[in-house]
Amino acid sequence: MASSVTVVVLAAFKRSNQTPPSVSKITWPKKSIAINQALDSAVSLKEPQKLYEAMRNSLLAGGKRVGPILCIAACKFVGGTERMAMPAACAVEMIHTMSLIHDDPPCMDNDHLRRGKPTSHKAFGETLAVLAGDALLQAMAFEHIAAFTVGVPPARIVRGIGELARFIGAEGVVGGSIDVI
Repeated sequence: MASSVTVVVLAAFKRSNQTPPSVSKITWPKKSIAINQALDSAVSLKEPQKLYEAMRNSLLAGGKRVGPILCIAACKFVGGTERMAMPAACAVEMIHTMSLIHDDPPCMDNDHLRRGKPTSHKAFGETLAVLAGDALLQAMAFEHIAAFTVGVPPARIVRGIGELARFIGAEGVVGGSIDVI
């Protein structure tokens, strides 16, 4: 997923004739903490509780948060703020998490551990794992951008959602999974 996000970010810079930000100048630990806090707030535990537990188990399991950090860096580079970018950054991580959840079951890679912990299908069963991934992608990621992005013109929000959808569909993340089967 991080590579898909990188493609989206670099394509945006190419169209704007600007140079992308230096990734080495990003304060990774500080940004990761802010992203983790935003994700925790975005996916609070509610009903149906088992579904939200499965979503949170995978989403909050840790990681480098490369995609969200690049999203924030790109927004800042073009004059935006972290606050403007955070909903999209969270959506990128939700989508990345969905790709991991959907990649782990026996029908794909049959992975049993991720970051030293049982994968979602091992911890919650295959059906609930798939539903958790679907919930993160099919509604929550896009809803989060649409509902919580502030200070960005609506037309840009819609364009961003469209670009993100294109890069995760048959021409992006989902299409890239064909190599696994």
